[in-house]
Amino acid sequence: MVKLRLRRAGKKKYPIYKIVAADMRSPRDGKYIEAVGQYNPNINPISLSIKEERVFHWLRKGAQPTDTVRTLLRRNGLWLKWTLQRRGTDEAKAQSIIERWQMQQAEKSKREADKKVRRAVKKKAVKAKPVETAPAAAPAEAPAASA
Repeated sequence: MVKLRLRRAGKKKYPIYKIVAADMRSPRDGKYIEAVGQYNPNINPISLSIKEERVFHWLRKGAQPTDTVRTLLRRNGLWLKWTLQRRGTDEAKAQSIIERWQMQQAEKSKREADKKVRRAVKKKAVKAKPVETAPAAAPAEAPAASA
C-alpha cells in the first residue's frame, strides 16, 4: 500500500520535509516512489509547495495520506478540492465553494493578526504602566507677614 507521508531532510535541528509517495513498509527516510512536495516549518509563515496534479494522481490510485500530510493538504485547500472531485461536484459549484473557503481563510488570518496586535499592545501597556509611589509631602507654606 502506498502512503503520502513526510520524509525528513535538512540540517540537524533544522528539518525540512519532502512530501513523498512511498511504500508503507519502507523506513521514514528510506526509499520512496516519488516526491510530490516540500514543507519547511522553520520559517514564518511556513513554506509549503505541492505538486497538485501528482498528489491527486496518487490519491486516485488509492494512496493514503498520513495525518500530518492530510493536515497540510487541508491547510493548502487541496483536500477540499479532492473531496469535491470525489463527490462528483460539477466544476462551477466546486469553484464557488473553493473561493468561499479561500475568503474564509483570508478573514481568519486577518482576525488572528489583529488578535496578535491587540495582545502586543496590551502587553506593552502593562509594562509601561508606572509604579505608584507614596505621595510626596506637601511643602510647608511660609507664614504670612502681617502689616
